[in-house]
Amino acid sequence: MKETDFALHINGFFSRYLPGQRNLSMNTITSYRDAFKLFLLFCETEKTMKADKISISDLTPGLLTEYLAWLERIRHCGVRTRNQRLAAFKSFFHYVASMQPEHILNCQRILDLPMKKVASRAMTYFSPEGLHLLLSQPDTSNPKGRRDHALLVLLYDTAARVQEIIDLRIRDVRLEQPATVTLHGKGRKTRVVPVTAKTASIMEGYFQEKGWIEKSGILDFSVFMNNRECKLSRAGVAYILSKYVKSMSIESSHHIPESVSPHCLRHTKAVHLLRSGVPLIYIRDILGHASVITTEIYAKVDAEEKRKALEDAYEVPSQDIIPNWEKDKGLMSWLSELCG
Repeated sequence: MKETDFALHINGFFSRYLPGQRNLSMNTITSYRDAFKLFLLFCETEKTMKADKISISDLTPGLLTEYLAWLERIRHCGVRTRNQRLAAFKSFFHYVASMQPEHILNCQRILDLPMKKVASRAMTYFSPEGLHLLLSQPDTSNPKGRRDHALLVLLYDTAARVQEIIDLRIRDVRLEQPATVTLHGKGRKTRVVPVTAKTASIMEGYFQEKGWIEKSGILDFSVFMNNRECKLSRAGVAYILSKYVKSMSIESSHHIPESVSPHCLRHTKAVHLLRSGVPLIYIRDILGHASVITTEIYAKVDAEEKRKALEDAYEVPSQDIIPNWEKDKGLMSWLSELCG
C-alpha cells in the first residue's frame, strides 16, 4: 500500500516531534492522539473518507471546522474540549509547515482558526463544615472505605489536580517528619507539598494495611488502585467523590457546593489557606501555578465572600424613615438663594 504524506507526518509527529523535540508528557500526547482518532472517525462516518487515503491537501480549514462542529453537535463535547482538539491540530500543522513548506499557506489558514470563547465558571468549594462532613462519609471499617478516606484527605491536603493524584506512586509519599508528597504536574513540573501530621498518620495506616512499609520492590506502584489492582482513572476518582457527596445530601444539603468535582477540593484547600492568612506566593507554590497572577483568582473569590458578609451585616434603613428633602423649606430657600 502506498504511504500518504498524512500518514508519514502523523508517524513523525507522534513518534519523534512530540516526545523528542517538544518533550511533552504522555498525558498531553494521549490527548493529541485522541483528537486525531476522533477526526478519523469523523472522516469515515461523515465524509466517507478512508483513513489510509487521506492526504495533507485534504485537511482544509473547512473540513476541520466541520469536524469541530461535529464534536459539539454529535459527540456533545464542551467548548474546552473542542478547543483542546483544535490545539492538537494547530500543533500538528506547525510541524507540517516545517516539513513540507509547499503546504505552508494551507497550514497558516488552519493556524488562524479561532478558539471559541469559554464562559467563565463560578468557582465552587466546601466550607470547613462541609469538608468535615464530606470526609466523615467513607465507612472506615472496611478496606475500600479506608482507601476512599485516604484518597479524599490527600486530594484536599495536597491541593492536587486529579491527574496528579492518580499518577502518585509509593515513592512519592514521604511519611517521616516532615511528611511530604511529591506531585508530578502539568508540563513535567514537579513540586513537593507538605502535608499535616494527621494526613501522614492516615496515609501510614493505609500503607501498613497494604503491606507497603519498608518494601523496596513496590516503590513504583500506584498509591490508589481499583479492584483490578490498576491505578484509578479520572472517572473513578470523580465517581468516588460523587458517591459521598450524594450521601452528604441526605444529612445536610446546604453544605454541598452547586457543582462538585475533584478539582473542587483543590479550590477548597486554596480558599482555606488564604483565609488562614497564608501569603498568596506560598499558595502559588503549593498549587503549582507558574505565576502568582493565576493564584490571585482565589483572593478575588474571598473578597467577594467578604463583600456579601458585609452586605448581610449592614442593615439598610427603611425608606419610610428617610426624610424628604423637598419638604425642607429652609433647604429649598438656601438652594434658591445660592443660584440667585
